[in-house]
Amino acid sequence: MAFPAEHLLRRDIPSRRPWPLGLLLIASIMIGMCAVTARAAGAGGDARRVHWTEVTGALVKLDGKTPLFWNVYQTYQKGKKKESSLVLVLLGRRYLLLDLKATRVYAVLLSDLQAQGKDFESGDLAQASRLIPSSDWSARDVGPAELIQLTLGDYGRVLTVQLPHPPDLRPFY
Repeated sequence: MAFPAEHLLRRDIPSRRPWPLGLLLIASIMIGMCAVTARAAGAGGDARRVHWTEVTGALVKLDGKTPLFWNVYQTYQKGKKKESSLVLVLLGRRYLLLDLKATRVYAVLLSDLQAQGKDFESGDLAQASRLIPSSDWSARDVGPAELIQLTLGDYGRVLTVQLPHPPDLRPFY
């Protein structure tokens, strides 16, 4: 009678377990490296893209009169709140980028904006070659909104943009 553990000492049956396990380990490492590389490449491209959302409740006036066709957009990046220092204004067929921190106005070409439904996506729109002369900048808080006034140097007209403050949704204490 043979001992029950005797079959464990026999070498005539090759073991197949280490070979597939090693392949699985190498394959999972390769897939993980590809995923990390793709994620890093995607993050670099998304960091430069800016999403412009329409500002509801905004008002635009040119020399105290409302233009026939206008709209206002502000930047929005995923994971971040709206950046109020950059404002994209549509006046008729002309787009203007207002940089409130640097007090500058830039002309924006329609080819620089990619439509995403009602919103837009773009790259960096503030290029020195598209700078429009402006003067008499004024930005102040007027209760429920921020009022921005400036004089456009190429038209010689006063542009007024009124941006509403976001509602305070905290409960009353």
